[in-house]
Amino acid sequence: MHVDYLILGQGLSGTWLSYYLLKAGQTCIVFDKEDPLASSRVAGGIINPVTGRRHAKVWMVDEVIGFADQAYREIGASVNETVIAAKNIVDFFPSPDTKISFEKRVAENNIYMKTYPEPEKFRDLFDYPFGWGEITPAYTVILEKLLPAWRNRLKELQILREENLDTSKLVITENYVEYGDIRAKKIIFCNGDHAAIQPWFKALPFAPNKGQILVLDIPGLPPDRIYKKNITLVPLDENGRWWAGSSYEWEFEHTGPTAEFRIKTEGNLKEWLKLPYTVTAHFAATRPATLERRPFAGIHPLYPSIGILNGMGTKGCSLAPYFANQLCRHLVYGEPITPEADVKRFTRVLSRS
Repeated sequence: MHVDYLILGQGLSGTWLSYYLLKAGQTCIVFDKEDPLASSRVAGGIINPVTGRRHAKVWMVDEVIGFADQAYREIGASVNETVIAAKNIVDFFPSPDTKISFEKRVAENNIYMKTYPEPEKFRDLFDYPFGWGEITPAYTVILEKLLPAWRNRLKELQILREENLDTSKLVITENYVEYGDIRAKKIIFCNGDHAAIQPWFKALPFAPNKGQILVLDIPGLPPDRIYKKNITLVPLDENGRWWAGSSYEWEFEHTGPTAEFRIKTEGNLKEWLKLPYTVTAHFAATRPATLERRPFAGIHPLYPSIGILNGMGTKGCSLAPYFANQLCRHLVYGEPITPEADVKRFTRVLSRS
């Protein structure tokens, strides 16, 4: 069997790359043995134009945020699902310093932030002694709809293989790769932090970190916004269910949930949320983050039949469609990839390895 591309992984990166390649008239086969605890499947799906306690604009946000909104609407229409929703972020200030930082950014004309004229608006729902501001536009991607719906589309097209690809059985040449009965022009690694242990990409500065979340039932909390103070509450697709998280753990003994995270998170909720809630689930996963907080996209400098789309980290919902489209257009039409994301910036280290 001859195809244009093998794609390893059907998280956000693999989903978007397969979408754009098919849209461009290319053929592909996606290898993915479904993992319900993969990072894409337990993420909150937040697209937030502002980051950190200093409220800095996210890298490339002006180019990425509008593209992402349109892209999710298009892929949703292709699978007859609504997979993105506008949900502005109510940012409750945890300290006077964060309030000052927010107001400073507003004064600097940060177009994504505004102070709100109704300081008491959420007083029946939350305790917030230092006030709040609003981040807009922001979105939630409904991953629990998107990923299964696109998986079903791949099944309908008979281009999904629900198995782990054994990279030791790959035959790599300059012009093609072979795996069993398949020959493809290229293989693209979209398999999250698993790519960090592959011989071709293990020298890249991956920095996987662990995130934990709780799933809550919170009757009565309006689901039209995202709420944030130390932790973030994101409305899920099912009415009354909320995603609560997430942690950023750079050192961890194991990848599973911990009692420490649940105790800390419930302590924060007790000090902040005035409504009763019930914990219904506790999940953990490792994110494919990078040391420089920039993704990896492009073709290996020594192996022209091997590529990568990976390292999206906490901004995967906004970055994945943008850079999947860039990589697709690079592969099909020879168009350039943003230099800060192009894996060729690591030509020296990849050549040594």
